[in-house]
Amino acid sequence: MKLYIKEKFFSWGDKFTVKDEHGNDKYVVEGEVFSWGKKLHVYDMSGYEVAFIKQEVWSFLPRYYVFCGDEQVAEIKKEFSFIFPRYSIAGLGWEIEGRFMAHDYEITQGGHPIVSISKEWMTWGDSYELDIADPADEIVALAVVLTIDCVMESNSGAGVTVSSN
Repeated sequence: MKLYIKEKFFSWGDKFTVKDEHGNDKYVVEGEVFSWGKKLHVYDMSGYEVAFIKQEVWSFLPRYYVFCGDEQVAEIKKEFSFIFPRYSIAGLGWEIEGRFMAHDYEITQGGHPIVSISKEWMTWGDSYELDIADPADEIVALAVVLTIDCVMESNSGAGVTVSSN
């Protein structure tokens, strides 16, 4: 199954929709404008919060937590590296690798794909395609990808899109 993220260019508070493979709105992602650290809420189309992402403010390297309901399901950290960015995902047994700067990477578990991410470059604002192997992983995979994007954006100094670790 595929999801598509089209972030709005210069959107205050990081608000955008996530569409399904048929072009229908599936989720709304909304950031908090005035908060300590980055905080993102993911809502389904009925307004129910399906995921929450928050940044650890007092951390040497970017660190984020992903919640589904009241349960913390993952911790995403940017790892120390000199040339290419590296991230770790704790709590799910997922591994991540690829070309992050090109927004072309994959998240796997035991060598089996969870989600692959690719970026469309010739669009107004950022557009991403998420190809999720198992629909049961949809919400967590979406939240983890949003988190990684947050970290990359916070490191670029743009401060316009989602942040991740």
